[in-house]
Amino acid sequence: MKKLNLVLALALVLVTTTSCFEDFDDNATPTININDFVWKAMNATYLYKSEIPDLADTRFNTDEEYSEYLNSFSSPEAIFGSLLYLPQTVDKFSRIYDNYFDILNAQEGTTLTKGFEFNLYLVPGSETEIFGAVTLVLNNSVADNAGLQRGMIFRAVDGEPLTLSNRVSLLSQNSYTLNFADYDTNGTEDIIEDDTVILNGVSLNLTGEVYTENPVHIAETINVEGTQIGYLMYNSFNNNFDSQLNNAFAGFAADNVSELVVDLRYNGGGSVQTAVYLASMITGQFQGEIFSKLFYNDNLSENDRDYLFAVSIEGTGIINSLNLNKVYVLTTNARTASASELLINSLRPYIDVVVIGENTVGKTQASILMFDSPGLFTPEDADPTHTYALQPLVANSVNVNEVAVPSDGLAPDFFLREVSFKLGTLGDVNEPLLAQAIADITGAGIQLFDDYRLENSVTISPFLGPIEQSMFIE
Repeated sequence: MKKLNLVLALALVLVTTTSCFEDFDDNATPTININDFVWKAMNATYLYKSEIPDLADTRFNTDEEYSEYLNSFSSPEAIFGSLLYLPQTVDKFSRIYDNYFDILNAQEGTTLTKGFEFNLYLVPGSETEIFGAVTLVLNNSVADNAGLQRGMIFRAVDGEPLTLSNRVSLLSQNSYTLNFADYDTNGTEDIIEDDTVILNGVSLNLTGEVYTENPVHIAETINVEGTQIGYLMYNSFNNNFDSQLNNAFAGFAADNVSELVVDLRYNGGGSVQTAVYLASMITGQFQGEIFSKLFYNDNLSENDRDYLFAVSIEGTGIINSLNLNKVYVLTTNARTASASELLINSLRPYIDVVVIGENTVGKTQASILMFDSPGLFTPEDADPTHTYALQPLVANSVNVNEVAVPSDGLAPDFFLREVSFKLGTLGDVNEPLLAQAIADITGAGIQLFDDYRLENSVTISPFLGPIEQSMFIE
């Protein structure tokens, strides 16, 4: 896989940093073997290695001392968690997986899914009862074929009312029935307290199926008062669909698009290189200049890299560029992350980037997927006795001016929060976030909504996919 090429490039460094201790023999327990893999992988590449005393190359004097250390952890998850730097505030994004096949498939865009996303909100007047609003229905998915639509409200699952305590167990099932409801503002859209969410007797059964998502969800040209506006809803920086992304920009170019709205509100990240390609499609006048910079830990600093605006896509051909000096980007605070933030932050030194929506997640770091194989941590020759893999943070990203994305995210120019009962249709000129972009493009010069109705949803963690909020190095 392309995403693992970096590991090969680091081979010489990894050999020297992981050879301090002999591999465990066949008599070691499976947990100890996996713990050994976890420590060696983190010791070799972790971005914050210098902040973790247990990862120091001089931490252990003998094999026996190292063995005792590994034995002190009851599981791979336990030792991995102990090696993270400030996991509540700094490194909230490194991951350990007990089944790497699921992650490999997810990186390719293939998952077991019902094909829709949703936000969860507190029922007005309650501190425990919640309801859901469908935000995204994937094209030709189970949900799409069943007739699910953005904006539909559900109040129960399998007939059981949703609460803060049961939401995970009910909504994590592979098969369930959504029980829909009607949201009534009682004529007071600016007041939440008198709103009601009442079951309406309509339900829909959904069962997850294996599905491969084309992240180019919508690519269309909208003519507004004679201005050709391109609208791209792009849901993942997946390098397997770079040609589809480039084709979308060929369409924009053919339509003489002069303004562009890139909708990243549900885009949790992906490939760094694909972010470079998208930036080069939006612009085109900065070929060969530095788009972003990647920095590794002190031991791996020789692998620091500059990413340059591109002319072509490997295996695809010349990039279709719009040569724009301004772009609009739509965001949300729980899902716009990593490569999406990289795009915004790294374009800003070159063109005007107008952000509409909410603060982004605030993640600048990049990862690689690491396997328990001798020396190089690649999937080739991975230990067949288990399927654990790590995805540690290994590098940090900054723009050409060496400015990173703030830890509290990128602030929008126009703050708009999606509202459960009037989400609007994606790509429609009246959908609130897109409408704000169009208003600015056409010269209205105003914010259409003050704060667009604050909701209690911010207190309820979203359901994130297995690789959301991740940025991969190729």
